[in-house]
Amino acid sequence: MASFDVIFIGGGPAGYVGAIRSAQLGLSTAVVEREALGGTCVLWGCIPAKALLESAALANRLGQAKDFGVAVGEIKLDYGVAMKRSRGVSQQNSKGVEFLMKKNKITYIKGTASLAGGRKIKVKGADGKEESHDAKKAVVVCTGSRVRGLPQAGLELDGKKIISSDEALTLEKAPKSMVVVGAGAVGCEFADVFNAFGTDVTLVEIAPSILPIEDAEVSAELGKAFRKRGIKVLTAARLSDVKVGKNSVTMKVAAGSEPEKLEAEMVLVAAGRAPNVENIGLEKAGVKLTDRGFIQVNDRYETAASGVHAIGDVIGAPMLAHKGSREGAILAEQLAGQKPHAMDYTNIPSCTYCHPEVASIGLTEQQCKDQKLDYKVGKFPFSANGRARTSGETEGFVKIIRDTRYGEILGAHIIGAHATEIIHELVVARTNEFTVEEVDLAIHAHPTLAEAIAEAALDSMGKMIHA
Repeated sequence: MASFDVIFIGGGPAGYVGAIRSAQLGLSTAVVEREALGGTCVLWGCIPAKALLESAALANRLGQAKDFGVAVGEIKLDYGVAMKRSRGVSQQNSKGVEFLMKKNKITYIKGTASLAGGRKIKVKGADGKEESHDAKKAVVVCTGSRVRGLPQAGLELDGKKIISSDEALTLEKAPKSMVVVGAGAVGCEFADVFNAFGTDVTLVEIAPSILPIEDAEVSAELGKAFRKRGIKVLTAARLSDVKVGKNSVTMKVAAGSEPEKLEAEMVLVAAGRAPNVENIGLEKAGVKLTDRGFIQVNDRYETAASGVHAIGDVIGAPMLAHKGSREGAILAEQLAGQKPHAMDYTNIPSCTYCHPEVASIGLTEQQCKDQKLDYKVGKFPFSANGRARTSGETEGFVKIIRDTRYGEILGAHIIGAHATEIIHELVVARTNEFTVEEVDLAIHAHPTLAEAIAEAALDSMGKMIHA
């Protein structure tokens, strides 16, 4: 048995960041991971999916090259090559995390861990051998989440005809047709990717709009952009009569009218994720779950079991890598006796990397209405932005919602090229309680996409210049 100050069960963004910060603070630290370091984000989520989205963006841009005076000849698309590149990027990132473990003198234990009471764990290696370890300060459960199907709708994942994003990341070629069920971030991103590689894509969402957690105007703008690219978008949809055949999947979809029959070579289910809480000894250790199956924690990430903490996807939404990473850093500092700033769950940016990109922080306009807040809206279209015109990426807009009395930024929403990068000006502003007047005081370089933020701030004050 080896003894450590802290043991993290799970080597994803929450676990490896927590481990690094713990080691930096002088705590002896171990990470147990059954697959490879980096977790879902690096292996089966953020990183490989964004690599594919870069391929999709390049394919679309090459199709517009002649408008920029560049002749490229016939464009040939090969999803298999793009897929292999994305896997390579994923593996490179995972190796990078492994290097960080060595650099920070963190013990990496490859195997499957379970709680063994108190601050003890058991680890079963790939060779079947078991070993035990204990932690002086805490065992931290950060086992992440996994894809899930929709068996109640007849969409049980089989990995062949009804697939998840995991299988989509290893396909050798793009199917001729695909129905994507679920139009959250994952569904919209894969609809974008496969459309760019020539697949006839239908995007189906049970909610009244795609990207249902985003501002309604942003969702509508993305729907318009997708339809323009030939993606069929069905919202407020109900599925029935799903049948899996040898060469295709058929189903009936009712979207505000009589049900229509859809047939596709493949169905990709992007209907959320489930926490990995099974077979790790939670119940035996005294760890309690919420009604929705997540690990129950207090504001210090302590579970009901003394000495056992939990962070990341296993404690609930938002199930985002950057949220888990910050929880890991905060917990490490708490365990080291420091008093870090508490996590502000109202200021976590949301990003979707389809094209046009979508990014937001804070409240939507509907949420402001529901809370009966006194607010004003400022908007600026990228079609009126000089940098967007030079790059030919004029879809979308910036929308800022401000408090009428004090100018506080209640919410900010961007849809357009590089939205996931330029949102951070507004993340910093809202986190530090800057007003729209203070955003305006910052001189924005010309020509830049960020000028659209300044103009939206001006518009919220009735002073917009360029539109």
